[in-house]
Amino acid sequence: MSGTTLHETKLSTAVATDPSHDSRVFDAHDSRGGVATVVDPRGVAPNAPVEEWLGVFEEIYRDSHGDAARIPWAHRRACPWLLSWLNVEAPALVRPGARVAVVGCGLGEDAAALAERGYEVTAFDACPSAIEWAQRIHAEDRITFMHADLFNLPARLLRRFDLVVEVHTLQALPVAHRTALAEGMTDLLNHHGVLLAIARGRDEAAPIEHIEGPPFAFTAKELTSLMAQVGLSAVRAIDDFTDDNTPPTRRLRGAFRRG
Repeated sequence: MSGTTLHETKLSTAVATDPSHDSRVFDAHDSRGGVATVVDPRGVAPNAPVEEWLGVFEEIYRDSHGDAARIPWAHRRACPWLLSWLNVEAPALVRPGARVAVVGCGLGEDAAALAERGYEVTAFDACPSAIEWAQRIHAEDRITFMHADLFNLPARLLRRFDLVVEVHTLQALPVAHRTALAEGMTDLLNHHGVLLAIARGRDEAAPIEHIEGPPFAFTAKELTSLMAQVGLSAVRAIDDFTDDNTPPTRRLRGAFRRG
């Protein structure tokens, strides 16, 4: 991709060669036979209250009747772009055994990957059905799962975490809710904490108003600007790459901390 730095190229290569990334498994769920995953908003308008949007996601979990293949965003394994970041960059930014929060954790696969690496993991989701499901799947893992949402965080979670991981959470709601989501994520960070954000990407020339979602994909400038609004700056240039899905999907990944 034009404009990609040497560092980004190395990291994209690390993603592609990471032994944890079996594209036959992950991509089958991400692309559903070659069609990019778009969640049916079930008649909810983009400007609807956030409670209505969260209700859509809860309904999808309930209607799945325990079949993860019916959850469009449930890949049944940890995000490969999280794993490659943990392997390549996390050791220089996050201490061993650090406290980590996984927001919008879904069925908990990312949380499990972090726990396996020795982090102290708290994972939460606004959908109670997701948390109940995750607790069953990962009953043997040392993870604290809880029902909570970024718009009304429990006081015990505030300013507590060395690392906050968000995978496809910012993109899950319309643009009007992005700042509130980012503010909630920032409120979780302690004074030296790092926020890792992973999202769908789109071209700068593609107006957000023309995007039918979820997901509501970001441009790199939008992601950087959003984080600046909540007092965070990028550790380095955002990774902007095309994955190996069929068809390929543009991805953004960035680590941020207080400036």
